[in-house]
Amino acid sequence: MMTATLVIGALALVVAGLVKGVTGMGLPTAGIGLLSLVMSPAYAAAMIVVPSAVTNVWQFAYGARPMATARRFIGLSVGLVVGTLLGDRFLGGLASPAALPALGGVLALYGVLGLTRFALVVPPRLESWLSPLIGLLTGLVTGTTGVSVIPAAPYLQALGLGRDDLVQALGLTFTVSTFALAATLALPGGATQGLFADPALVGASLAALLPALLGMELGRRARLRMSQTLFRKVFFGGLAALGAYMLVRPLL
Repeated sequence: MMTATLVIGALALVVAGLVKGVTGMGLPTAGIGLLSLVMSPAYAAAMIVVPSAVTNVWQFAYGARPMATARRFIGLSVGLVVGTLLGDRFLGGLASPAALPALGGVLALYGVLGLTRFALVVPPRLESWLSPLIGLLTGLVTGTTGVSVIPAAPYLQALGLGRDDLVQALGLTFTVSTFALAATLALPGGATQGLFADPALVGASLAALLPALLGMELGRRARLRMSQTLFRKVFFGGLAALGAYMLVRPLL
């Protein structure tokens, strides 16, 4: 059983890295979703901390205007941290029995939005007060599911950012949410009772970096050969199906 779990976990990390390599996002989303099939959402989130942190810091820092992006979205970042801590302390966090179906709901919603190409437009005058609110809501989702794409990713896309600015803003968002989530997993007294303070789990997260990076390289190569349209259908359709399964799994 342990061997099967290790194999499935390694394959899940390769797939998550492949998604990141092709799309520039989705490593925690796909990684936590797939790993939660063989372990609790809390352990899945802890496993993905190091690969997510390394890849997202690189994505944010590699862009042309990291400081300008950080200043523009400081409200979003603060909201993310506060929301993640609140989700862990007051909503049961990743240790809650509702964490698995909540994660399934987020994945299903994200998959459906991706398949339908649902798009919003946010007027610039609303950004100053909407960013902290979106950050807070995303943090609450992150603190209870480990996934930080909803509603932050659709919101950033709705701002009409250029491709490079969008990738960098997503990198900032995912970086902040990863470190905030790591803090909730490591600090005593939270819902997960210092789970990420366990040296063995930290070592497992470090080891998870290798299959994730392997998947990213495979994804980079695939991106040069495959149709983005086809990949979007497979990726978002898969997320929607995985989310739907996780929603109904407690009932089976």
